Amino acid sequence: MKKVTLIAFVLFTGLLTSQAQVSVSPGIRGGLNLSNLTNFGSSDIKPDFYVGGLVAIKFNKYFTLQPELTYSRQGAKSREFLIGGYGYNDVNYDLNYLTIGAVGKFHFGGNGFHVLAGPSLDIKIDDNFPNYETSPIGADIAFVGGIGYSLPNGLTFEARFKHGLIDIYGYDNMNNDDYYYDDIILNYAFQFGISYTFRVK
Repeated sequence: MKKVTLIAFVLFTGLLTSQAQVSVSPGIRGGLNLSNLTNFGSSDIKPDFYVGGLVAIKFNKYFTLQPELTYSRQGAKSREFLIGGYGYNDVNYDLNYLTIGAVGKFHFGGNGFHVLAGPSLDIKIDDNFPNYETSPIGADIAFVGGIGYSLPNGLTFEARFKHGLIDIYGYDNMNNDDYYYDDIILNYAFQFGISYTFRVK
């Protein structure tokens, strides 16, 4: 078993380091967030933005590992009914995170088109949720997947889907007998943006 693991590791390392020398390039990224929350009443998509930095570690023309640090404004748009039930106001519920993540990019044929996937740790910076009983917890873990296209000049266009894995209230109701999956409130967002990596000689 140890020999098989060693052989697999050597082959994987060889694949990553083949075709080209490893290069490291810093960069910036930003774009549009279209976020919402699951099981959050009659909520709608809330448009906002994300912005941050990245480091593109290119192992070869097929694979790039990209650690990222991003400020991401998320949450949902919901309805707040007026007293007496006559009419309502649209209210933005903000959940703003500092996101520490890393995505792996797999380039088809070594060209600009790629798919990407990876995890992120989202640390809550602030929120504007009414504090009736409890506030959203301070962190979330999310999974990101998407597609993109990179130009030779370092400019990249991407579309991503990000989905949280932890209830924003920390599963406070797990001990209740009437707790079901449909009660879990999770973050999710569609992200459309651009990034630019700087060439480092």
